[in-house]
Amino acid sequence: MYNCPFHWMQILGSVLILIPFVLAQLKYLSVKSRLYLYLNALGSLMMAVDALIGHQWGFLLLEGTWCVVSVGSIIALSKRSKKH
Repeated sequence: MYNCPFHWMQILGSVLILIPFVLAQLKYLSVKSRLYLYLNALGSLMMAVDALIGHQWGFLLLEGTWCVVSVGSIIALSKRSKKH
């Protein structure tokens, strides 16, 4: 069984994903906002690193994909902003 000395990383990463999710569900934050995307990218990156350290491949796939999609959305948003 994997015993992570970085439990704080799991907790912080989860919080960084969950807070914007809850705020979006309550209509306080748009899922297309920079804040939402940055928090998701950072939180999922932290969770992906933890999954990599723990050799949790399914979790790494989930969080790695979440991070890549969030970063891709940030890049797309930046490109759209520059066009206007």
